[in-house]
Amino acid sequence: MRGRPQPRRDEPFTALLTAAQAGGEWAYERLYRSLAPAVAGYLRAQGAPEPDDLTSDVFERAFSALGGFSGGEAAFRSWVFTIAHHRLTDERRRAGRRPLQADADVPDRAGGDVEDDAARRLATERVRRLCDGLVPDQRDVLLLRMLADLTVDDIAAALGKSPGAVKALQRRGLAALRRQLDQVAPDRLQGVPL
Repeated sequence: MRGRPQPRRDEPFTALLTAAQAGGEWAYERLYRSLAPAVAGYLRAQGAPEPDDLTSDVFERAFSALGGFSGGEAAFRSWVFTIAHHRLTDERRRAGRRPLQADADVPDRAGGDVEDDAARRLATERVRRLCDGLVPDQRDVLLLRMLADLTVDDIAAALGKSPGAVKALQRRGLAALRRQLDQVAPDRLQGVPL
């Protein structure tokens, strides 16, 4: 329609952010629900021992600093994933200074659909094994790119690297994943009619 200003894409987010910055519980909940699954998935794929607890901690930190945030939805997503990455790094350092606990392999959830839980664990374990075959910087870049859906510039800012370095890490990481998958694929395709 001519003559009418087109609504900006970030207007609904801006209203949500303003409500959260004013202390609106409903706004906190919507922000959390919109990003928490992706943050938890990122942390889980990174091998965090308690991804759900770490996710809660990430949002606690983000919400406590929310008054100082300004920007649109993409900038908020990037900011939250930067916090998640830094929190994961802190957790790894802390874990390196203390011994492992004996109950680390005990499942954190009970109940639910056993078949779904088993399939989810197998898929998570497969992604984790693939990620373990990557250099840590490559893994960070690929997970932030794919799970967090961050831009190269956002990843560069989060990791403290140049955009060119992020692109190179992404390219080498994808090539390493391709090599891993090529090694597995022929074994799985034996006996499968083409």
